[in-house]
Amino acid sequence: MYKYKCLNNISKVINKVFNEDYEQVEEIEKADAVLVRSAKMHDMELPERLLAISRAGTGVNNIPLDKCAEKGIVVFNAPGANANSVKELVLASLINASRNIPQAIDWVKENSDDADIAKNMEKAKKAYVGKEIKGKKLGVIGLGAIGGMVANAANRLGMDVYGVDPYLSVHNALVLSHNVKVLKTYDELFKKCDYITMHLHLTDKTRGSIGKEAFAAMKKGVIVLNFSRGEIVDNEALLEAISSGKVAKYVTDFPTPEIIKEPNVIATPHLGASTGEAEENCAEMAAAEIRDYLENGDIRNSVNMPDCDPGYCDSEGRIAIIHRNKPNMLSKFTQIIADEDINIAHLTNTSRGEYAYCVFDLDSKISDKMVEKLNWVDDVIRVRVIK
Repeated sequence: MYKYKCLNNISKVINKVFNEDYEQVEEIEKADAVLVRSAKMHDMELPERLLAISRAGTGVNNIPLDKCAEKGIVVFNAPGANANSVKELVLASLINASRNIPQAIDWVKENSDDADIAKNMEKAKKAYVGKEIKGKKLGVIGLGAIGGMVANAANRLGMDVYGVDPYLSVHNALVLSHNVKVLKTYDELFKKCDYITMHLHLTDKTRGSIGKEAFAAMKKGVIVLNFSRGEIVDNEALLEAISSGKVAKYVTDFPTPEIIKEPNVIATPHLGASTGEAEENCAEMAAAEIRDYLENGDIRNSVNMPDCDPGYCDSEGRIAIIHRNKPNMLSKFTQIIADEDINIAHLTNTSRGEYAYCVFDLDSKISDKMVEKLNWVDDVIRVRVIK
C-alpha cells in the first residue's frame, strides 16, 4: 500500500489515477509521496520514508530542491498542464491593455449613477481609444509550453511574432508555427517589438533580468506582459521606464505593493492557472508521475533528478539507485550484484548535473544483504527495491 499526503486542496481527479493500492494520509511522516500546489516546504521536516514530491503546477520555488536531492527525494512538476489556461489569460490581457478595457470599465462603474451615461460616454470614451493588435509585433521570451502556445495563437490573430529561447527544445521547435521568427538575442527582439511577453522559469540567472538595460533597449511605448514570475522584472527599473514613457503599460499576474498603485500597471491576482481545467490537468499529471515512480521507478518531468524510462520490468527484480554523479559508480554496483551471483537482465543509467540514477532489472530476487551492501557504497544517496 502506497501512502500520499496532499499539502493543498488537490483536484479529486487524482482518484482516477490512484487505485486501491493508494491511501491518502494526514501526517506527512506516514507518506511515501506528497502532492503540493502553493504550500511552502522550505522549513518543513521531510521524513526519511518520503520518496517523491509532485507539484501540481509548473513553478517549484516553494520546494527545497537541493535538500530533497540530498535526501533522495525526487521532485516532479507538471509542465504544460496549465499552458492553455495561461495562454488564454495572456491573450486576454494583451487585448485588455491594447484597448484600455480595464480603465474603461472603471469609468463606467464610477459613473454608474449618471442618468445621462449613454450621452456622456460618447465624449468620455475618447480617453480610452486603443489600438488593434493585428499587424503589430509581439516578442515572446521563452518558447516553452506556454510561450510557444502564446506565439502560435498571436500569429493566428494576425500579429507579427518574434521569439527568443536559448534552450529551445526540438519538441517545442517542431510545434512552433513556421511564421514565428526565432531570433538569437533579446536585444534584437527588444528593438523590433511593440509588445513583449515573458515565459521564463525563475532562476538566479533570470531574477531581475528585465531591468534598466532591457528597458533601455525596448521601443518607446512598448507594452510589457509578465506571466512568468514577478521577480524576473526589476520593479525599480520598471517604474522608471513607465515614468519616462518607455513602457506604456505593464501587465502582470504578480502584483506587489510598489507597483500596483501605478496607473499604467494592470495586475491580476495570480490567475494564470486558475481554471478548473488547468487544476485538473495539473493534478492528474502530478499523480501519474508519482504512480510511475513508485510502481516502476520511472522519472518523468523531474526538476532535481535526471529523467529515466527503464521500460516494463519482466524480470524477477528491479532495484533503483540515486547517487552522486561520479566515476566508477556503475562498476561498484555491478560488482556487488555479481558477488550475489545475480545476472543483470537490463540496466538503465542517466545523469543530470551532480546526480545520477540507475535502474537494474535482475534475473533473481533481491536480498536484504545486497541492498545493505549497495547502501554502504560512498556517494549512494538512496537504494530502493521496486520489485
